[in-house]
Amino acid sequence: MQFHLNASLKNVHTFSIDQTCDALVEVTTIEELISVYQDPKWQSTPKLMLGKGSNMLFTEHFAGLVIINKLSGITLTGSDNHHLLHVNGGEDWPSLVKWAVEQDLGGLENLAMIPGCSGSAPIQNIGAYGVELQDVCEYVDILCLDTYTVKRLSKEECLFGYRDSTFKHALYGKAIVVAIGLTLPKVWQPCNHYGPLKSLPEETLSPQTIFNEVCAIRSSKLPDPAVQGNAGSFFKNPVISKDHFDRLQSEYPTIVGYASENMIKVAAGWLIDQCQFKGVNQGGAQVHPNQALVIINYDEATAVDVLKLADRVRQAVLDRFDIRLEHEVRFMGRDGETNLDKALEALV
Repeated sequence: MQFHLNASLKNVHTFSIDQTCDALVEVTTIEELISVYQDPKWQSTPKLMLGKGSNMLFTEHFAGLVIINKLSGITLTGSDNHHLLHVNGGEDWPSLVKWAVEQDLGGLENLAMIPGCSGSAPIQNIGAYGVELQDVCEYVDILCLDTYTVKRLSKEECLFGYRDSTFKHALYGKAIVVAIGLTLPKVWQPCNHYGPLKSLPEETLSPQTIFNEVCAIRSSKLPDPAVQGNAGSFFKNPVISKDHFDRLQSEYPTIVGYASENMIKVAAGWLIDQCQFKGVNQGGAQVHPNQALVIINYDEATAVDVLKLADRVRQAVLDRFDIRLEHEVRFMGRDGETNLDKALEALV
């Protein structure tokens, strides 16, 4: 292992904003990860485990140690009715989905092209086109930071919610995801009831055709982080009461919403688009011209540019629709995780 001091973070997070940290190191095994945490030199230093950095905005210099997750390896086993994938946390998620489809393993195809590593997937409970990680997750292996032992959590113990899990709450800062177990049915059933997938002819449905369609949709709507820095969907789709939705629908008949238990999940991109933010700039940051839900590093953006633009978007949606957007992107400040309000306060 090699520790890099005062390291640049520009190439380890997909926003590609020129930010720095006190130190950076890559780990390829659980043993290396444990040794970093047990090293007296770094004992009192704030630490951040980072996968692909695809859902992260560093709002300022991180006064700590960034640990890059390079834990690799995939094992395929099975039972009478299911395939079981044991996937180490540093595996690239889009590559995993592509590989599974190529092996004719159905169940992950709706989650194609979601950037990030497999270890991040349960933290965020990633989801797209009617499928969430919790729908295919069997277990999550974690390294407990109090005992430095690996423990296996069942799906139920992960307390999955909409872009949420126990890893953001009770286990935050207490455990690191080192592997996940995915269970995929041998008798595949398509999930094609969401959005554009409805138009696929029934006779053509297969994991490959759904994968191809999802890739085509995402490629047409979402900018490639390798070309324009971004962290994907910047805001969560807000969940509001049916009464609130009905009131908005009477004024805005084209509002996009989906039933979610007794509430309505509203498309945040639609709300932002109605406020005419597509293509709006703040310094070097920009709301993507084709996808209002994405903020991009348009021209050497700073973190401050992104923060100010996000605040403008949030305020406009609140003023017009009485809906307060929450950011899906994680914000990392000087000493640890923060949020939009605190990050803005730090600018004053």
